[in-house]
Amino acid sequence: MHLIDALDAEILLTLDRDPQATVLSLSRTLGVARNTVHARLRRLVNDGSLAPFSQRVRTEALGLPLIAFISISISQSSSDLAVAALQTIPEIIEMHATTGDADLLAKVAARDPADLHRITNAMLAIDGVVRTSTAMSLVEVMPTRTVPLLQAAAQK
Repeated sequence: MHLIDALDAEILLTLDRDPQATVLSLSRTLGVARNTVHARLRRLVNDGSLAPFSQRVRTEALGLPLIAFISISISQSSSDLAVAALQTIPEIIEMHATTGDADLLAKVAARDPADLHRITNAMLAIDGVVRTSTAMSLVEVMPTRTVPLLQAAAQK
């Protein structure tokens, strides 16, 4: 993965404003060659700088409006197997290894509190998962954002 430079940032910000923009319209808007825009976009996709389109789908649109953050403590002797098993639970939409009291932090999407309870029980049934602690999101105050970071990169 390469570092996003000012031109990459401008391309992405322009696409954010107009997701349907063509390579030709991007090149005209930004005043750079069409081939340059095309090559930059291809590189951003190929090197993993851009996440897949599926990550833009809001969980509410899938009937999963409840978001929770679950801290998971796992047995260190079976951590790889436990992580692999947790990855099979489709409602776990993001997971990070963390420092602190728990080993993992999972972002989970659920239909309702009863569904969240089912998901948590599925986690606890996995060999190596010792305990969980759940915090439900009441409202998304600020979604994941990178626009301010891209704007800063575009100024360099």
